[in-house]
Amino acid sequence: MATLVWDQSGQRTYETGVDHGVLYIPDQFGAYTNGFAWNGLTTVTESPAGGEANAQYADNIKYLNLYSAEEFGATIEAFTYPDEFAPFDGLGVPAPGVIVGQQSRKAFGLSYRTKLGNDLQGDDYGYKLHLIYGATASPSEKAYATINDSPEAITFSWEVATVPTAVTGFKPTSLIVVDSTQVSSGDLAALEGLLYGTAGTDPSLPLPDSVLGLFTGNQTLVTPVAPSAVGNVVTVPSVVGVEYYIEGQLKPAGDVTITENTVVNARPASGYVFPAVTDDDWLFTFT
Repeated sequence: MATLVWDQSGQRTYETGVDHGVLYIPDQFGAYTNGFAWNGLTTVTESPAGGEANAQYADNIKYLNLYSAEEFGATIEAFTYPDEFAPFDGLGVPAPGVIVGQQSRKAFGLSYRTKLGNDLQGDDYGYKLHLIYGATASPSEKAYATINDSPEAITFSWEVATVPTAVTGFKPTSLIVVDSTQVSSGDLAALEGLLYGTAGTDPSLPLPDSVLGLFTGNQTLVTPVAPSAVGNVVTVPSVVGVEYYIEGQLKPAGDVTITENTVVNARPASGYVFPAVTDDDWLFTFT
C-alpha cells in the first residue's frame, strides 16, 4: 500500500465565489422552459436539514439508528433580482411599474456557478454548476436605510424551501451539482447550452433524469423537425423523441387550425436530448 502524502502540488484545492445565476420558470407541466439571468447575486447558502439519527433500543442496548428524511433549503442574497421573479416573491404586477404584495407564491428553478481553485491555477482550476429544483421563497425582510457617509446598497434575501423532483435510480432530489474538473468537456458544454441558451434555443433547466443522462450516456440525441403550414393549418410532424406544444398543450402529430399568431415549441421527450444548437420554436402567422 502507498503511504499517504499531504498537500502535494496541485492538490490544495478550494471553492469560492458565486456567479452565473439563472432563474427558471416552470410551465404547467413542470418543465423549466424559460430562463432569465439573475444579476447581482451575492450569496447562496445551501442549508440541508433532517437526516437526524433516531436511536432505537432493544435487549437493553442501542439496537440501531433510524434517520429522518433529508430536506434541502437555501438562502439567496442579491443586490437585485429579475423582474420575472415577482410572482415567486409573492408579488402581482397588474401594470408595468405597479406591484401588489401578499400574493400566492409559485415554485421556480435556479442554477448558479461556484469556482474551484488550487495552488497551481488559482480560481481558473474549474467550477461547479449547482441546479436547484422545486424551490419556493418565503417572505423576507427588506431594510431601507438613509444614505450616509458610508453608503451601502440594499441586499435582498430570501429563505428557500424545496420539494424534491423524481430521478430514476435515486431518491427524489432538489439539488444536482456538476463538477467541471471531473466530467467530459463535451457533455458539460451540452448542459451549459441548455442552461444558458444558444443561438437556436432558449435557456432551460433540464430535469434530473435529463441531466444525469447527459453524463451517463443514457440520452439519445434527436433533432426536431420544423412544423409546416398551409394557410392557417399547421401540420405537427411525428418525430420519435420530440414532443410539440402549442400554448403549453402537448399536440399529437397532425393538422392544427390556428385562429391567431401561434408559436409551436419542441421539447425532447424523456431519454432524449437536442443538439446544443437547435431551432426549437416556430412562429406561424394567422392570415
